Amino acid sequence: MTKLKINLTPPVHECFHRVLYSDTDAGGVVYNANYLRFFELGRSEFMRELVISYNEMENQGYIMPVVESYLRFKAPAHYDDMLIIKTAIQDIKEVSCRFNYQILHKENNSLLVKGFTVHASVNRQGKLKKLPHDFIDKLVRLKV
Repeated sequence: MTKLKINLTPPVHECFHRVLYSDTDAGGVVYNANYLRFFELGRSEFMRELVISYNEMENQGYIMPVVESYLRFKAPAHYDDMLIIKTAIQDIKEVSCRFNYQILHKENNSLLVKGFTVHASVNRQGKLKKLPHDFIDKLVRLKV
């Protein structure tokens, strides 16, 4: 069993998602791959509220594909559960960054899933492209 540290250091952004029927599998629990969608929801809202929207980044010629991901499942979520998605930036480099996540059950605050995603910064042709200095500066200032 992998024992990776998934710490959430401030600022930690929180958003919510109510589990839809379409999020679940035949066993009545959230299908495992959907947690990556929930990570994306948390990351998109983190970026929109604290840094820059992904739409604005793409308009400036930057795309941030996932190049690595990790999920550790602790407990299942079910249809109609309200989830808290916590997101924090972990590492910021010239051409990549890492976000850490925790997904909790809102009713009892129990940890359901933790994990991370690493994103490369590329142009529309898929070539690595250094993140803009103002973007990096905003992220670094958030970490202070």
